[in-house]
This record gives sequence, structure tokens and C-alpha cells, in this order.
Amino acid sequence: MTSARKRFDAAILVGRFQPFHNAHAALLRAALASAGRVVVALGSAFSARNIRNPFTAEERATMIRASLDDHAAGRVSFVFVRDYYDDHRWAKAVENGVRAEMERQGLRASRAALAGFHKDATSDYLRLFPQWSRLALERQGNIDASAIRQTYFTNAADSSWTALVPPAVAHFLKDVATRADFVDIQEEYRAALVYREKWGEGPFVTLDAVVTAAGHVALVRRKNAPGRGLWAIPGGFLEGRERLFQGAVRELKEETGLDMPEADFIDALRDVAVFDHPDRSARGRILTHAHWFDLPLAALPAIHGADDAAEARWFPTASLPAMETALFEDHFHILDHFLRLLSRDGDQESGDSASLRHSPERSDADRATSKCAPYDGCAIENAKATE
Repeated sequence: MTSARKRFDAAILVGRFQPFHNAHAALLRAALASAGRVVVALGSAFSARNIRNPFTAEERATMIRASLDDHAAGRVSFVFVRDYYDDHRWAKAVENGVRAEMERQGLRASRAALAGFHKDATSDYLRLFPQWSRLALERQGNIDASAIRQTYFTNAADSSWTALVPPAVAHFLKDVATRADFVDIQEEYRAALVYREKWGEGPFVTLDAVVTAAGHVALVRRKNAPGRGLWAIPGGFLEGRERLFQGAVRELKEETGLDMPEADFIDALRDVAVFDHPDRSARGRILTHAHWFDLPLAALPAIHGADDAAEARWFPTASLPAMETALFEDHFHILDHFLRLLSRDGDQESGDSASLRHSPERSDADRATSKCAPYDGCAIENAKATE
């Protein structure tokens, strides 16, 4: 059926799809029935793997394509959107990406509709796109991706979750569970559970110290889960009798050994910002006060990893955009806030682009390298071929 005989030229589907399950599949089928083409905006792209987002945008796009027949798959394209932890900026990135993809497909923006249903607060994003018509759909089954992930991480051999996802997706997830690096994500999950059992859900107050000098930024490699092996901004939790500034300086000294008089840190302080998005950490509700210190030094002072840091290193500021998938939680976005690493026009990347970005493989030797992620789409494509 051609797009001229459809209600809309394009339906827009926005989500994380971690993983893509049967209710998502039903929603996609309903969108395909109403529009000649579907543009899927995949959120939480370009970040390091974590228990909330264990699969890359490329992997999720492959899952979705594999769940469709060849004709339907040819009518679906993808836009990858990072988490900005800023509704306006995120919505602009989605809009820009979808518009560019529609133009590439020769589709009219006036005949586009946003497909979805309002489940709870996690669906509030639908209100951010008044420029698109609404293709209001009923809830397509009572399936929760969070519950699937919980069962999968706890006991992947438990087959109860397999009936909740398309067969090709189940095949892929089973294959992932046999790989050595699946242990990493299980470790992340257990660490988050232990943390919440010990300390509760929060809210908690933390401090981060963004330190720049001579065109470089000081980062530490995390020693423990969650985020073991990822690079992070030096920081930690506020102690009972501390002021925020004091806590930021204390954590910086403890994790990097950078020891200067307090007066020098006061002089170097350029900005302080609060990062309080509810989803910024899998550990619970954590509000961090990030302090930016710009040291007026021509040469980089010596730093070394200590306390919770396995390593400390100075990185050229210009290298940070390429490290997005190697940084812990929202630390890339904290750095972007102070150092303007990304465009403010709403970044996006098309899933059909010739240049796709991948999460790094986190091996024991170097768990934050720039190598392509080990979860590739081969298992999904093979499963599709044998269905």
C-alpha cells in the first residue's frame, strides 16, 4: 500500500526500547498501518552501557528491523538521539533529526503524526511536540521493559521473559547472555541493588569537580561498580558537616591527589551548576552540585588515582566529544554544560548514516576504549533468517 492511501505520510515513534518488546511491536504495526513510513527516534543513544540502557542505538535498530518482514522493515528508518537531561534541547534534537530524515525521504512535514499513548510521567514527552499531529493509540499490552530487564539481568535462563519479546529479539538476548561481557552488566545490576538496599532511594547530595588546565580536563577511571572502568568527573557524596565547596575540593583531592591551597581553588572557581534529572543515576535519586575550576597554569600538575579512582589522567578538552560512550552516567553532559562540547542547535544522527557511533568494549585491559561494542546485530539477523 502506498503512502498516498495512508492517513499520514509519516508516523513518528519515540522511545528507548530497552529492549524492544511485543507491546512496542504492536505499536509499530499500528503506526505502519496509519502511515506510509515510520521514523523511529531512538533515545539514550551514544551513552555507555548501563542497567537502564544496556543496548546501543544500533543494536536496538537492528532488533526492530529483525522483528518485521522485509517490506515493513523497508518502511522504517531511525534517528539516534542522546539524553540531554534537558527537555527543550532533547525535543529540538528529536525534531531536527526527524525533519532531516523526512526531507531525505521526500516526505511532507504537514502530513506527519506522533504515535503513542500516555502511560505515565515517562510519556510526558508527547506534549513537547505540538507541531505534529497526534496519532493516539491504545496501550498495546501490559508489558514493562524494566521488568523484562530485571528478570533478564537476574536470571537470563528464566524463559518467562522470552514470551514478551519478538522471537528475533529473544534470540539476540539469549546470545548476549552467553557472552563473557554480559557479566559486566549483571555486576552493574547487582551493585545498584546493593546500593539501594544499603542506602535507600534517596534523594542524595553529591559534589563533582570539573577541573581544567592548559586545555585539558582531569578525569578519573572508576574502580568499582556501578560504572567500573568508565571515566568520570572526580566527585562523591557530601559529608554531614561540609559546605558544598568544601566537599567538592575534598573529593577532588582524595581521588586525584591534586593538592593546592583552598585560596587557589576559590580563585579558580568559574561556575557551579546543579544536575538533578530524576534519571541521571541508576543508583537512586542523586542531585549533584558540579563545580568548575579553571586553573591558570601553563603546565599540567601531576595527578594520580586514589580512593575510589583506579586512575587519574588529564585529557585534552578537544578529545572529550569522542569519549561520550566511555563516560559514567551523565558526566559527558556535565562537561558539555561547562565546556560547550556539543552544538546548541540540537544534535542528532540518522540511523541510516554511513558513520555510526558505537559504545566501547569494556575489557579488563581497558574497559573504556574506543573499540566497537561486542553486542553486534549478527545474532538478530541470523535469527530472522531462520524464523
